[in-house]
Amino acid sequence: MSVNTVVETERKAVPQPISWTKRLTSGRVYLGALIILIWGLGPFYWMVVTALRDPSYTFDNTPWPTHVTFQNFHDAFDTSRGNNFGRALGNSLIIGAATTVIALLLGVMAAYALARLTFRGKYVVSGLILSASMFPVVVLVTPLFQFFTDLGWIGHYQAMIIPNISFVLPLTVYTLSSFFSELPWELEEAARIDGASRFQAFRLVMLPLAAPALFTTAILAFIAAVNEYLLSRLLSSDKTEPVTVAIARFSGNNPLVQPYTAIMAAGTIVSIPLVIMVLLFQRRIISGLTAGGVKS
Repeated sequence: MSVNTVVETERKAVPQPISWTKRLTSGRVYLGALIILIWGLGPFYWMVVTALRDPSYTFDNTPWPTHVTFQNFHDAFDTSRGNNFGRALGNSLIIGAATTVIALLLGVMAAYALARLTFRGKYVVSGLILSASMFPVVVLVTPLFQFFTDLGWIGHYQAMIIPNISFVLPLTVYTLSSFFSELPWELEEAARIDGASRFQAFRLVMLPLAAPALFTTAILAFIAAVNEYLLSRLLSSDKTEPVTVAIARFSGNNPLVQPYTAIMAAGTIVSIPLVIMVLLFQRRIISGLTAGGVKS
Protein backbone atom coordinates (compact mmCIF):
# COMPACT_ATOMS: atom_id res chain seq x y z
CA MET A 1 0.00 0.00 0.00
CA SER A 2 1.47 3.35 -1.03
CA VAL A 3 2.09 6.29 1.29
CA ASN A 4 -0.52 8.41 -0.53
CA THR A 5 -3.15 5.72 -0.04
CA VAL A 6 -2.42 5.51 3.68
CA VAL A 7 -2.56 9.30 4.05
CA GLU A 8 -5.84 9.46 2.12
CA THR A 9 -7.34 6.68 4.27
CA GLU A 10 -6.33 8.43 7.50
CA ARG A 11 -7.73 11.71 6.20
CA LYS A 12 -11.10 10.09 5.52
CA ALA A 13 -11.11 8.49 8.98
CA VAL A 14 -10.69 11.85 10.68
CA PRO A 15 -14.13 13.53 11.07
CA GLN A 16 -14.34 16.59 8.87
CA PRO A 17 -15.55 19.86 10.40
CA ILE A 18 -19.09 20.85 9.55
CA SER A 19 -19.15 23.72 7.11
CA TRP A 20 -20.79 27.02 7.98
CA THR A 21 -23.30 26.50 5.17
CA LYS A 22 -24.60 23.29 6.72
CA ARG A 23 -24.70 24.86 10.17
CA LEU A 24 -26.63 27.83 8.83
CA THR A 25 -29.08 25.52 7.08
CA SER A 26 -29.59 23.45 10.23
CA GLY A 27 -30.04 26.62 12.26
CA ARG A 28 -32.74 27.84 9.90
CA VAL A 29 -34.55 24.53 10.14
CA TYR A 30 -34.50 24.54 13.95
CA LEU A 31 -35.49 28.21 14.06
CA GLY A 32 -38.42 27.58 11.73
CA ALA A 33 -39.54 24.59 13.80
CA LEU A 34 -39.30 26.69 16.98
CA ILE A 35 -41.39 29.49 15.45
CA ILE A 36 -44.06 27.02 14.32
CA LEU A 37 -44.05 25.37 17.76
CA ILE A 38 -44.51 28.68 19.55
CA TRP A 39 -47.14 29.82 17.07
CA GLY A 40 -49.12 26.61 17.45
CA LEU A 41 -48.76 25.91 21.15
CA GLY A 42 -48.54 29.46 22.43
CA PRO A 43 -52.32 30.03 22.70
CA PHE A 44 -52.77 26.61 24.28
CA TYR A 45 -50.05 27.34 26.85
CA TRP A 46 -51.62 30.69 27.75
CA MET A 47 -55.01 29.03 28.09
CA VAL A 48 -53.57 26.56 30.61
CA VAL A 49 -51.81 29.37 32.51
CA THR A 50 -55.04 31.36 32.73
CA ALA A 51 -56.99 28.27 33.78
CA LEU A 52 -54.65 27.80 36.75
CA ARG A 53 -54.83 31.44 37.83
CA ASP A 54 -57.02 32.97 40.52
CA PRO A 55 -59.92 34.92 38.95
CA SER A 56 -58.76 38.09 40.71
CA TYR A 57 -55.57 37.94 38.63
CA THR A 58 -57.15 37.02 35.30
CA PHE A 59 -55.37 39.77 33.35
CA ASP A 60 -51.96 39.27 34.95
CA ASN A 61 -49.33 39.25 32.17
CA THR A 62 -46.84 37.01 33.95
CA PRO A 63 -45.87 34.36 31.37
CA TRP A 64 -45.95 31.49 33.87
CA PRO A 65 -48.61 30.31 36.35
CA THR A 66 -49.06 32.61 39.33
CA HIS A 67 -51.64 32.58 42.13
CA VAL A 68 -52.33 28.98 41.20
CA THR A 69 -55.73 27.50 42.03
CA PHE A 70 -57.76 24.53 40.81
CA GLN A 71 -61.08 26.12 41.70
CA ASN A 72 -61.59 27.12 38.07
CA PHE A 73 -61.87 23.48 37.03
CA HIS A 74 -64.46 22.95 39.74
CA ASP A 75 -66.35 26.04 38.52
CA ALA A 76 -66.33 24.68 34.96
CA PHE A 77 -68.43 21.69 36.10
CA ASP A 78 -70.56 23.72 38.51
CA THR A 79 -74.22 23.68 37.42
CA SER A 80 -75.46 26.26 39.91
CA ARG A 81 -74.80 29.09 37.44
CA GLY A 82 -76.77 27.48 34.63
CA ASN A 83 -73.78 25.81 33.01
CA ASN A 84 -73.79 22.10 32.24
CA PHE A 85 -70.32 21.40 30.97
CA GLY A 86 -70.40 17.70 31.90
CA ARG A 87 -73.47 17.04 29.78
CA ALA A 88 -71.94 19.05 26.93
CA LEU A 89 -68.86 16.80 27.04
CA GLY A 90 -71.08 13.77 26.64
CA ASN A 91 -72.94 15.42 23.76
CA SER A 92 -69.67 16.16 21.96
CA LEU A 93 -68.56 12.55 22.37
CA ILE A 94 -71.84 11.29 20.95
CA ILE A 95 -71.81 13.70 18.01
CA GLY A 96 -68.11 13.17 17.29
CA ALA A 97 -68.25 9.37 17.54
CA ALA A 98 -71.39 9.07 15.39
CA THR A 99 -69.98 11.43 12.77
CA THR A 100 -66.68 9.57 12.66
CA VAL A 101 -68.18 6.09 12.36
CA ILE A 102 -70.70 7.02 9.65
CA ALA A 103 -68.16 9.09 7.70
CA LEU A 104 -65.69 6.20 7.76
CA LEU A 105 -68.29 3.66 6.61
CA LEU A 106 -69.36 5.85 3.70
CA GLY A 107 -65.92 7.23 2.95
CA VAL A 108 -64.05 3.94 2.81
CA MET A 109 -66.49 2.51 0.26
CA ALA A 110 -66.48 5.67 -1.85
CA ALA A 111 -62.69 5.90 -1.70
CA TYR A 112 -62.28 2.26 -2.72
CA ALA A 113 -64.63 2.74 -5.66
CA LEU A 114 -62.80 5.86 -6.84
CA ALA A 115 -59.40 4.20 -6.47
CA ARG A 116 -60.13 0.73 -7.83
CA LEU A 117 -63.16 0.83 -10.10
CA THR A 118 -63.54 2.30 -13.55
CA PHE A 119 -66.90 3.87 -14.39
CA ARG A 120 -68.26 6.76 -16.39
CA GLY A 121 -68.05 10.12 -14.64
CA LYS A 122 -65.47 8.91 -12.11
CA TYR A 123 -63.42 12.10 -12.18
CA VAL A 124 -66.55 14.26 -12.08
CA VAL A 125 -67.66 12.49 -8.89
CA SER A 126 -64.20 12.92 -7.40
CA GLY A 127 -64.21 16.62 -8.27
CA LEU A 128 -67.65 17.14 -6.77
CA ILE A 129 -66.60 15.46 -3.52
CA LEU A 130 -63.52 17.65 -3.20
CA SER A 131 -65.42 20.82 -4.13
CA ALA A 132 -67.90 20.11 -1.33
CA SER A 133 -65.10 20.61 1.19
CA MET A 134 -64.58 24.17 -0.07
CA PHE A 135 -68.22 25.18 0.21
CA PRO A 136 -68.66 27.94 2.84
CA VAL A 137 -70.53 26.72 5.90
CA VAL A 138 -72.19 30.07 6.57
CA VAL A 139 -74.14 29.77 3.31
CA LEU A 140 -75.77 26.57 4.57
CA VAL A 141 -76.91 27.93 7.92
CA THR A 142 -80.27 29.34 6.84
CA PRO A 143 -81.30 26.46 4.51
CA LEU A 144 -80.36 23.83 7.07
CA PHE A 145 -82.13 25.67 9.86
CA GLN A 146 -85.32 25.90 7.80
CA PHE A 147 -85.06 22.30 6.61
CA PHE A 148 -84.51 20.83 10.07
CA THR A 149 -87.25 23.06 11.51
CA ASP A 150 -89.71 21.60 9.01
CA LEU A 151 -88.59 18.10 10.00
CA GLY A 152 -88.81 18.88 13.72
CA TRP A 153 -85.14 18.03 14.24
CA ILE A 154 -83.98 21.25 15.88
CA GLY A 155 -82.44 20.37 19.22
CA HIS A 156 -81.80 16.72 18.26
CA TYR A 157 -78.50 15.00 17.64
CA GLN A 158 -79.20 14.19 14.00
CA ALA A 159 -79.45 17.89 13.18
CA MET A 160 -75.75 18.23 14.02
CA ILE A 161 -74.48 14.79 13.01
CA ILE A 162 -75.74 14.88 9.41
CA PRO A 163 -74.12 18.25 8.51
CA ASN A 164 -70.89 17.20 10.21
CA ILE A 165 -70.79 14.06 8.09
CA SER A 166 -71.02 16.15 4.92
CA PHE A 167 -68.13 18.31 6.13
CA VAL A 168 -65.71 15.51 7.06
CA LEU A 169 -66.65 13.10 4.26
CA PRO A 170 -64.58 14.86 1.53
CA LEU A 171 -61.47 14.65 3.71
CA THR A 172 -62.22 10.99 4.40
CA VAL A 173 -62.65 10.13 0.72
CA TYR A 174 -59.58 12.11 -0.35
CA THR A 175 -57.25 10.56 2.24
CA LEU A 176 -58.43 6.99 1.76
CA SER A 177 -58.61 7.10 -2.04
CA SER A 178 -54.97 8.25 -2.19
CA PHE A 179 -54.01 5.36 0.08
CA PHE A 180 -56.05 2.73 -1.78
CA SER A 181 -54.62 3.80 -5.13
CA GLU A 182 -51.09 3.01 -3.87
CA LEU A 183 -51.88 -0.47 -2.53
CA PRO A 184 -50.65 -3.29 -4.78
CA TRP A 185 -53.28 -4.71 -7.10
CA GLU A 186 -51.63 -8.13 -6.94
CA LEU A 187 -52.92 -8.81 -3.42
CA GLU A 188 -56.51 -8.24 -4.43
CA GLU A 189 -56.11 -10.21 -7.64
CA ALA A 190 -54.60 -13.13 -5.70
CA ALA A 191 -57.58 -13.15 -3.35
CA ARG A 192 -59.97 -13.10 -6.32
CA ILE A 193 -58.13 -16.03 -7.92
CA ASP A 194 -58.46 -17.99 -4.65
CA GLY A 195 -62.24 -17.63 -4.93
CA ALA A 196 -62.96 -14.53 -2.91
CA SER A 197 -65.53 -12.08 -4.14
CA ARG A 198 -64.63 -8.43 -4.66
CA PHE A 199 -66.20 -7.49 -1.35
CA GLN A 200 -64.37 -10.33 0.46
CA ALA A 201 -61.07 -9.28 -1.08
CA PHE A 202 -61.74 -5.72 0.02
CA ARG A 203 -62.79 -6.68 3.55
CA LEU A 204 -60.18 -9.36 4.26
CA VAL A 205 -57.15 -8.10 2.30
CA MET A 206 -57.34 -4.41 1.42
CA LEU A 207 -59.08 -3.03 4.49
CA PRO A 208 -56.49 -4.34 7.02
CA LEU A 209 -53.72 -2.81 4.92
CA ALA A 210 -55.50 0.55 5.06
CA ALA A 211 -55.49 0.61 8.88
CA PRO A 212 -53.02 3.55 9.17
CA ALA A 213 -55.08 5.70 6.83
CA LEU A 214 -58.32 4.69 8.58
CA PHE A 215 -56.83 5.59 11.95
CA THR A 216 -55.65 8.96 10.67
CA THR A 217 -58.98 9.76 9.07
CA ALA A 218 -60.88 8.78 12.21
CA ILE A 219 -58.80 11.14 14.37
CA LEU A 220 -59.16 14.07 11.97
CA ALA A 221 -62.88 13.50 11.50
CA PHE A 222 -63.47 13.30 15.25
CA ILE A 223 -61.51 16.50 15.92
CA ALA A 224 -63.37 18.34 13.14
CA ALA A 225 -66.74 17.22 14.50
CA VAL A 226 -65.89 18.24 18.08
CA ASN A 227 -64.60 21.65 16.97
CA GLU A 228 -67.70 22.58 14.94
CA TYR A 229 -69.52 25.60 16.40
CA LEU A 230 -71.58 27.62 13.91
CA LEU A 231 -74.26 25.06 13.04
CA SER A 232 -74.30 23.58 16.53
CA ARG A 233 -75.03 27.02 17.96
CA LEU A 234 -78.21 27.30 15.89
CA LEU A 235 -79.33 23.68 15.66
CA SER A 236 -78.79 22.47 19.23
CA SER A 237 -80.76 22.90 22.43
CA ASP A 238 -79.71 23.06 26.08
CA LYS A 239 -79.84 19.26 26.29
CA THR A 240 -77.90 18.53 23.09
CA GLU A 241 -75.41 21.40 22.86
CA PRO A 242 -71.74 20.34 22.45
CA VAL A 243 -68.81 21.78 24.38
CA THR A 244 -68.11 24.52 21.82
CA VAL A 245 -71.56 26.02 22.40
CA ALA A 246 -71.55 25.39 26.15
CA ILE A 247 -68.20 27.14 26.64
CA ALA A 248 -69.26 30.12 24.52
CA ARG A 249 -72.23 30.82 26.77
CA PHE A 250 -70.57 30.22 30.14
CA SER A 251 -71.92 32.51 32.86
CA GLY A 252 -70.44 33.43 36.24
CA ASN A 253 -71.59 35.00 39.47
CA ASN A 254 -71.73 38.45 37.88
CA PRO A 255 -73.82 38.50 34.67
CA LEU A 256 -71.84 41.53 33.46
CA VAL A 257 -68.41 39.86 33.81
CA GLN A 258 -67.23 36.93 31.73
CA PRO A 259 -65.79 34.05 33.81
CA TYR A 260 -62.61 33.90 31.74
CA THR A 261 -60.72 31.58 34.06
CA ALA A 262 -63.56 29.04 34.13
CA ILE A 263 -63.84 29.27 30.34
CA MET A 264 -60.12 28.62 30.00
CA ALA A 265 -60.38 25.70 32.41
CA ALA A 266 -63.16 24.18 30.31
CA GLY A 267 -61.13 24.72 27.15
CA THR A 268 -58.15 23.02 28.77
CA ILE A 269 -60.25 20.01 29.75
CA VAL A 270 -61.44 19.65 26.16
CA SER A 271 -58.08 20.30 24.50
CA ILE A 272 -55.68 18.22 26.57
CA PRO A 273 -57.11 14.78 25.58
CA LEU A 274 -57.01 15.78 21.90
CA VAL A 275 -53.44 17.05 22.19
CA ILE A 276 -52.33 13.87 23.99
CA MET A 277 -54.06 11.70 21.39
CA VAL A 278 -52.34 13.50 18.51
CA LEU A 279 -48.93 13.31 20.22
CA LEU A 280 -49.29 9.60 20.97
CA PHE A 281 -50.40 8.68 17.46
CA GLN A 282 -48.48 11.28 15.45
CA ARG A 283 -46.55 8.61 13.54
CA ARG A 284 -49.76 6.98 12.36
CA ILE A 285 -51.26 10.35 11.49
CA ILE A 286 -48.24 11.37 9.42
CA SER A 287 -48.05 7.99 7.67
CA GLY A 288 -51.74 8.18 6.84
CA LEU A 289 -51.59 11.75 5.55
CA THR A 290 -48.51 11.09 3.40
CA ALA A 291 -49.92 7.84 2.00
CA GLY A 292 -50.05 8.10 -1.77
CA GLY A 293 -47.94 11.24 -1.77
CA VAL A 294 -44.80 9.52 -3.12
CA LYS A 295 -44.83 6.80 -5.74
CA SER A 296 -42.20 4.14 -5.73
